Amino acid sequence: MSRPERERNASADDGRVRRTGRWQGVSALALIAGAVGILADSAGLVLVGVVGVVFAGFARAAQPPTVDLSIERSVSDAEPASEQEVTVTVTIENTGDSVLSDLRIIDGVPPALAVESGSPRLATALRPGETTTFSYDVSAARGRHAFEPAFAIARDASGAVERRHEVVATDETPITCVPALDAQVTIGLRQQTIGQPGRVLTDIGGSGVAFHTTREYRPGDPLSRIDWNRKAKTGDLSTVDFREERAAAVERSVAASGALYVALTDAENPVGIAALAPESCWLAPGLGASHRARARELLATHPALAPTPPEEPFFPSIRLRRLRRRLPSEAQLLVCSPLCDDYIVGLLQRLDASGHRVTVLSPDPTSDETPGQRVARTERTLRLSTLRAAGIPVVDWGAESLAVALARAGGTR
Repeated sequence: MSRPERERNASADDGRVRRTGRWQGVSALALIAGAVGILADSAGLVLVGVVGVVFAGFARAAQPPTVDLSIERSVSDAEPASEQEVTVTVTIENTGDSVLSDLRIIDGVPPALAVESGSPRLATALRPGETTTFSYDVSAARGRHAFEPAFAIARDASGAVERRHEVVATDETPITCVPALDAQVTIGLRQQTIGQPGRVLTDIGGSGVAFHTTREYRPGDPLSRIDWNRKAKTGDLSTVDFREERAAAVERSVAASGALYVALTDAENPVGIAALAPESCWLAPGLGASHRARARELLATHPALAPTPPEEPFFPSIRLRRLRRRLPSEAQLLVCSPLCDDYIVGLLQRLDASGHRVTVLSPDPTSDETPGQRVARTERTLRLSTLRAAGIPVVDWGAESLAVALARAGGTR
């Protein structure tokens, strides 16, 4: 696990204090040793029993230290280029009056950033007023990345009891990575059939992602994402969640959106951007330098296009109604989606039938290493065939570059 999410989630104990169980069973062993020593007339075993009882009593009476920490965090570059390594330096100070003889720190690395070298964890001891510093390197990725609170665990000298504490840094500086819109590709728009002049493209991020794990069910989660096998076994509702595979599909879709935006606006086509997501994401069609700057900022930093799964429930019908009200009547839609669920297929067919000519660019996130992955790949292939049978052009984008995929598809006019 690359980030301390589970440790951080596990810290919601009452009073943030818990016993570690380090000396669990010592009392019983000490009493057994003492009893055997008395029966065997062995002074050594009796002494071992006495020492064990003393240690057990000391551990039971132990109290956790008071944790009062301050944290300062700095980054070597707050606005790095994509994939550039950024050094994060963390300074921890013990601002309290207690000696922290066993202190463990886990820094709040942004979920979308990968640690390349060093470690965001530190084990140390701090006297009052003492400071310690550690650093690690992360690889910059598209988006605005705020650090989470650092997580501190302080134990008493015996290690029997610990206090958990979150430390928020002051004057936080997020890491913001805004890739340039400079990729050059060629794509054609479909022939308009509604008799109105002009060509308008709106780019929609689809909802299809790939399986990773499960989480607790939330109201509003699509039925297609409920783990019905677990429901049958345990009676508990849980929802399929997505992480690494989602990140790959989302990043390819966003990169393609930027490249297509440049290609179409260079050809004097007004272009807008939208995403179907829990949080509203919309940029009205337009042209010009200021519009391009807004598009670049939106593609780089909007939460709806983040590679990590959203926490809020998603109500696709509501978002779709709002999108259709915003769309110009003559708008064509170029949809970037991995097509990993059936809902997006029906949605695209309805949009195309309503007069908004749809073209699909589908990055392929599937694999064939396991039987389950092969089934997922087959299901996705059937979805592509369904769209093509409905007259909707689909570009199946595999491991090749976007330019090669578009050239192979013949321009999708």
